[in-house]
Amino acid sequence: MGDPDIGSSRTVDLTGRILHYVDFGGLPSGPTVLLVHGLGGSHLNWDLLAPRLTEAGRVYALDLPGFGLSAPTGRPATVRSNLQVLTEFIEQVCRAPVILVGNSMGGLVAILLTAARPELVRSLVLLDPALPAPSRVLGSPSDAWTLAVHAVPGVGERLRRSRRDRIGALATLRETLQRCGVDEAALPAGLVERSIALIERQSDVAGVDRAHLSASRSLAWTLIRSRRYYATMASISVPVLLIHGSRDGMVPVAAARSTARRYPGWHYLELEGAGHLPQLQVPDTVAVRILDWLGGQLPPSS
Repeated sequence: MGDPDIGSSRTVDLTGRILHYVDFGGLPSGPTVLLVHGLGGSHLNWDLLAPRLTEAGRVYALDLPGFGLSAPTGRPATVRSNLQVLTEFIEQVCRAPVILVGNSMGGLVAILLTAARPELVRSLVLLDPALPAPSRVLGSPSDAWTLAVHAVPGVGERLRRSRRDRIGALATLRETLQRCGVDEAALPAGLVERSIALIERQSDVAGVDRAHLSASRSLAWTLIRSRRYYATMASISVPVLLIHGSRDGMVPVAAARSTARRYPGWHYLELEGAGHLPQLQVPDTVAVRILDWLGGQLPPSS
């Protein structure tokens, strides 16, 4: 797999928050395709998929505050805060309505935005989004202990920084890729190098660990309140494509299948053998599936 065109880095000031995003270019006459990463992710999560979507429209990938190259703002990086940032970004940077593509936590935020502001979203694409799975919240007593310790304000941040400093950027990246089911050897060397450099850069930025844990706690709380979350999904009126990897170790495929049964109007695709980041594992397949589906959604003039 060759190294992709990584696009042009840009920034925008959103009410005092300097947000980083990448402009991958694309079809000038088409709609905006906006890519939203998950917890602990960044614009780099889209480097392999974004160039393949440029025939659908202008493609952007943003870094939420405290992730990627968007510095923490001193405000909690909660789901509610990320929802506000995403809304402002669409209103100020994009040509609404957008084709909104969200992975993991980014999928959850995209769902909330689509339900709250449907006029801003043309179509919604969910790649292994965060979904309720109560039986899988805690896998073992050690998982429960780790979660409890990291939930203590200040303690979790110090533990994350200490471990990252101890094992280094490369090992941190490898842990993340393994947890998400991605084979490092299958990735372009340039993408691996940029990912390592980003981790090293984040290590010197105050507030990054606080943002990660703030987002993690807020995400968990949203998923626990599953009845409200399901009601939000039920209110979505725009076309939805749900794609999920059969070997996702973070959001079990059973949760995606259950969600697809709840909302038969959604189009569901399961990727055999893919994990939590199919856009990095099988970008060609994901791009073809998205473009084929969008072909039935976009008007001929687009």
